[in-house]
Amino acid sequence: SSGINAEYGGVVEEITTIAAMLGVNSAVFYRPKEQAVHADNARTNFFFPGGDHLTLLNVYDQWAATDYSTQWCFENFVQNRSMKRARAIRDQLQGLLERTEIDLLSNPMDHVNIRKAVTSGYFYHTARLTANGLYKTVKHQQSVHVHPNSSLFEEQPRWVIYHELVQTSKEYMRQVIEIESKWLVEVAPHYYKEKDIEEKKMPKQRGKAKADLER
Repeated sequence: SSGINAEYGGVVEEITTIAAMLGVNSAVFYRPKEQAVHADNARTNFFFPGGDHLTLLNVYDQWAATDYSTQWCFENFVQNRSMKRARAIRDQLQGLLERTEIDLLSNPMDHVNIRKAVTSGYFYHTARLTANGLYKTVKHQQSVHVHPNSSLFEEQPRWVIYHELVQTSKEYMRQVIEIESKWLVEVAPHYYKEKDIEEKKMPKQRGKAKADLER
């Protein structure tokens, strides 16, 4: 659904890429035991401000720029088979959009609208940082944690949207993106009201939006 909602932001092409990459979700990187350090470095090199959806977009765009090179995948600890599958899903999605006469607009630098489009597709997967430094889902108050593989693992943004929850020793949010709470009321007024997104008091420094910390 976030593919269709991307039209208003002019980022349709980016959102189809992200949707395709989410389709192969946890199988993008591999981590051979004997080269774990190299594999981890390769993965963090793709990290992109704003979160994992932008990181996935970055991986795909870099791969596409090499003309879909298998060697590039090998060198970057990226699973070639997963990328080929993502490319096939992306082609399929773009074919569907063309048939419904949605223009494949592209604006790779518009990260705000890319994150807004993701919000419009996954608004019900929202979690907020609480005063004790833990995340709770907004509607059901379920305790959740940012997955250790996430680019946002050490960042602690105040509001996030996740692609899915994975239960291991804890309930982990996988593929996490940083959002602004006001977007929720903007894209899903039927689901969120102002009272849902009221800012609660935070301990100093914790959960501050990046901009606040840099002032």
